[in-house]
Amino acid sequence: MTRQILIVGPSWVGDMVMAQALFIALHDDAAAGGERVAIDVLAPAWSRPLLERMPEVRRAIDMPFRHGELNLRGRYRVGHSLRKVGYEQVIVLPNSFKSALPTLFVRARRRTGWRGEARGLVLNDVRILDKAALPLMVQRFVALARDAGAPLPEPIPRPRLVTQQASVAEAVSALGLNLERPVLVICPGAEFGDAKQWPAEHYAAVVADRIAAGWQVWTLGSAKDSAVAGQIEQALPEGAGAHCHDLTGRTSLAQAIDLMSQARAVVSNDSGLMHVAAALGRPIVALYGSTSADFTPPLADQVQLLATDIDCRPCFKRTCPLGHKRCLVDLTPRLALDALERVLQPETVATP
Repeated sequence: MTRQILIVGPSWVGDMVMAQALFIALHDDAAAGGERVAIDVLAPAWSRPLLERMPEVRRAIDMPFRHGELNLRGRYRVGHSLRKVGYEQVIVLPNSFKSALPTLFVRARRRTGWRGEARGLVLNDVRILDKAALPLMVQRFVALARDAGAPLPEPIPRPRLVTQQASVAEAVSALGLNLERPVLVICPGAEFGDAKQWPAEHYAAVVADRIAAGWQVWTLGSAKDSAVAGQIEQALPEGAGAHCHDLTGRTSLAQAIDLMSQARAVVSNDSGLMHVAAALGRPIVALYGSTSADFTPPLADQVQLLATDIDCRPCFKRTCPLGHKRCLVDLTPRLALDALERVLQPETVATP
């Protein structure tokens, strides 16, 4: 017997990566009961490359609305168009009323999600969140795989993106890259804001050290990150730039995932790409400024989390309200290089 489940997915890269833990839990629980599940995910179109690399997902369905757009008629059409599939359950991960609305028209017998924004009008399996009992986002996602109050699976499933050798080779070739040297991927951008960006000169020191050790560096990010990528390259010693490849704004998300799968290690701000690296099983040095790893840590074994203990962090501001960014400036390149050395050891485990 196959149960068909529709998931309304989140709108951020890191959150979508963590949602895979729910997909895995649904499959595992079904298998334990002698059943099967088929999971479709309704989510923004940009997330398709992520979902295509999640073996648990049967189909990605584009949610055709801009961020914040209500469009009642459009949401009715989306839900109505999916009615014929015959979903037994819909699980809604975002907390907004808008995200839950199309599920009403799907007419699934069970519509599950956490309470918020009058969603009791749409959902019929509304959960009340105990934040103390479920402090991590991944726990809150996975809890929706089971009945209210049921214990979480132990251990919590971890996201695990799967890449194909052919698409990896195509991405490497298309961007004029090679794998002759070990690859350090750096992710110096942060969509959230400047208060999450480790200084360019610090990145440059780490890049220079790895290049001197015989590595190459690939800089990943969106076109918005090209400025900081340029600052990093300008700060490198003469000759080092030949082995530092600025790919910001030049890759699709699919290519970025495939390229990151080839990294020997990743150094990243708290960003969506950090979570992609974790789901690919890459050793990671994760740099935290205004934010904290307490809610959404990278879910992998070989991880080193770096943060200062100054009184004003975490402030969760987009820009430093005090203007000094000490939470990031005081994370010296030496600290990151030492963490990189630790994370490259096979026995390294995630820091608490």
